[in-house]
Amino acid sequence: MFIYSVRASTLKLFACVFLCIAVLVFLLTIGAGETVYASANGREINYGGIKTNEDRVAFIEGFGIKVAPTPIREESFTMPDDFDRVILGYNQIQKTQGLDITKYERKRVTHYAYEVTNYDSDGKVYVNLLVYRNRIIAADISSTDNGGFVSSLVDFDTSKLK
Repeated sequence: MFIYSVRASTLKLFACVFLCIAVLVFLLTIGAGETVYASANGREINYGGIKTNEDRVAFIEGFGIKVAPTPIREESFTMPDDFDRVILGYNQIQKTQGLDITKYERKRVTHYAYEVTNYDSDGKVYVNLLVYRNRIIAADISSTDNGGFVSSLVDFDTSKLK
């Protein structure tokens, strides 16, 4: 037969250690969700801290792309919980710049569209940003002309910029 006695101070010690471990795990979990830097094509990009329109415009202009200062579209929507192959294809574009929209299923996000002002094209060219809690979760540039394109900001060919 095995008998083990525990004093009240021993219980307090174990409770304190358990509480510290729980707090540490919680902080690590929260901190993992706050990562806003991503490395894409050898370039480190900060996708966080996007609180104002000026922040969004400055983010876009960091890629050498000039846009009208006011978005032509601003709308909020809930991301679907079941991504079809079109959205999964779009997500492949996002993965080239260190983003992944599948993490935001059923989250309320805001879409901002800006018209590009320094691109040499017959059609219109737009930069689209999806923002969730002051963090860019998707970004692309696209054209509406006949030979249109959709590209990540990181992979965008800036040779046609004026």
